[in-house]
Amino acid sequence: MGNKEKNFISAVVYVHNAEDRIERFLKIIISVLEENFDHSEIICVNDSSEDGSLSAVKAAAGSAVTTSVSVVNMSSFHGIEAAINAGVDLAIGDFVFEFDHTYPDYDRSEIMHVYRRALEGYDIVSAAPGRKEKVTSRLFYRIFNRFSGASYRMRTESFRILSRRLINRATSMNKNIPYRKAVYANAGLKANTLVYRPVNGGKELRDRKERSYRAGLAVDSLLLFTEIGYRFALAMTFLMMLASVFMLAYSVIVYAAAHPVAGWTTTILFLSVAFFGLFGILTVVIKYLQLLLNLIFKKKYYSFESIEKLTK
Repeated sequence: MGNKEKNFISAVVYVHNAEDRIERFLKIIISVLEENFDHSEIICVNDSSEDGSLSAVKAAAGSAVTTSVSVVNMSSFHGIEAAINAGVDLAIGDFVFEFDHTYPDYDRSEIMHVYRRALEGYDIVSAAPGRKEKVTSRLFYRIFNRFSGASYRMRTESFRILSRRLINRATSMNKNIPYRKAVYANAGLKANTLVYRPVNGGKELRDRKERSYRAGLAVDSLLLFTEIGYRFALAMTFLMMLASVFMLAYSVIVYAAAHPVAGWTTTILFLSVAFFGLFGILTVVIKYLQLLLNLIFKKKYYSFESIEKLTK
């Protein structure tokens, strides 16, 4: 008992339609925390699950002896970002684990490995699987890292640990965090990533709600945290200027040659390209305005139906 860590540890677990695996996953987390820490809590965020996930969470909570287990029931599907934020807002630990999914493809020792690395002076330590990323994920992170300008190179992660200092810094930067990993990467604090060897071939499955949400999140994140929108608008503007100069010279030549009808097709083609570029720029501008309005004027970022204390 005397060798246990004295830091208070919180673990926030995202739960959405995880009936078939959440009980086993929580029992692993509970055992790791109770074996290594005097004081710990687990906050499960039930993001409007439509199966028996809540019952499975309650069943797993029965195995906890010293760890406090709570569940936050979101009033509707919010997506992982808002759901995890709700859990972190309630967490009181000196360090907070964020578990983005409940597919434990890592050995349980990796949890303490990440924690001990954080004790070396890192405010955020992430655990990333040492396997080839999906094509969509690889494309997203390549674009994000290329145009974000952040020194911290992001990649697919399974879970991470945050210091209380990082949580306070991220909250002061932006309360309505649209993409946590991007805000953490830009917090200016020490970060580290530990790559682990996957121990099983379990595949993470997502329903249509999650897939649609993550696709929208990827687009929003690229526009908010990178310069890709600006680069696109700049490139289209430059292209249109070159085309305008070319068409001006072409019009003078056609006028001088007294064959104005011959340029009709080219003119229509130019107008088509110009309107395409113009609408592309307008689309980016409108998307920026929409995101800014949501971030500045949206008062209720998340809402939950109830909070249940499952253990004493």
